[in-house]
Amino acid sequence: MNKLSFMLMMTVIVSSTSIVTHAASRDYIEIVGSSTVYPFVTVVAEFFGKTTDYKTPKVESTGSGGGLKLFCRGVGLEYPDVTNASRRIKQSEVDQCVGNGVKGIIEVKIGYDGIAFANSKQADAASFTRKDIFLALAKNVPHPDGSETLIENPYKTWQEVNSNLSDIKIEVLGPPPTSGTRDAFVELAMEGGCKKFTWIKAIKKTNKNRYKAICHGIREDGAYVEAGENDNLIVQKLVANSDAFGIFGYSFLEQNSDKVQGAAIEGVTPDFDSIATGAYLVSRPLYMYVKKAHVGVIPGLQEFAEEFMSNKATGEEGYLSDRGLIPMPEDERERFRADVAELNSLPSKIDVE
Repeated sequence: MNKLSFMLMMTVIVSSTSIVTHAASRDYIEIVGSSTVYPFVTVVAEFFGKTTDYKTPKVESTGSGGGLKLFCRGVGLEYPDVTNASRRIKQSEVDQCVGNGVKGIIEVKIGYDGIAFANSKQADAASFTRKDIFLALAKNVPHPDGSETLIENPYKTWQEVNSNLSDIKIEVLGPPPTSGTRDAFVELAMEGGCKKFTWIKAIKKTNKNRYKAICHGIREDGAYVEAGENDNLIVQKLVANSDAFGIFGYSFLEQNSDKVQGAAIEGVTPDFDSIATGAYLVSRPLYMYVKKAHVGVIPGLQEFAEEFMSNKATGEEGYLSDRGLIPMPEDERERFRADVAELNSLPSKIDVE
């Protein structure tokens, strides 16, 4: 071994030892991520702190995209151990993680959630199709004359979108681009409506970027109002303005059922059963990502993940189902439980779901 190789080897050893030493000085778990998953994580964190010898994990709501960005910055004391997301990690985020040395990512699906399109209980209950939602909120929409051309969204009221809807101003309060709820909403609700136009659907085969820009692009003229990662603020604004609608997870709708109500989408209202069976079409899985390099270094990290995946937490009669989490089928839950127990990491190239 030459001198240069020896020096490089010693640098790696010292750096690795430094990471472990500094990480070991933190005796609690740090968790970031989705505002939708946040209520579930805090319940498990509090239970974990009370029923084990480990400290209660620190949980911060940063949004799915923000959490993954923090998680993927590196390994060591200054970086989170866990991030939560209301959508699956993207390949670009896996690449960012790997590029920063985060090469062991344990993916855990924790259950399902629906996305509510809700309004105040002081207003009439509403019912929309996904096509209605797309036409109301898209930045560019098909020309009303039926030609296969796009124009800047001209619709000001719901009745202009669909003559069967109320003649009230389109005003929707929703999450920012960093939110997994927004990602899922544009994919499930808006794209679901966008595809009803066969000529737009056909664009996907020849130009995926243009197709995505059309179906996922949200108007910026004030009809859609970004309300941050604060679902409480959205509920407050809906209570104050009975003409407005808001976008947030079903679990939050359930917690505020005395104030707000979920609109029916394609004739189906969001509730526990309709989401569990897949009848409610605007629903999505929720995830937790654990940094494998921190397991065995940060006290209780694997044990916390195992608690999250236990039957008493995420099972059909688990304590999180009382908070609005829709449990996975047992065989699916068992697969992710095994990944936690065996510390199975995601591959560097993930399958697109």
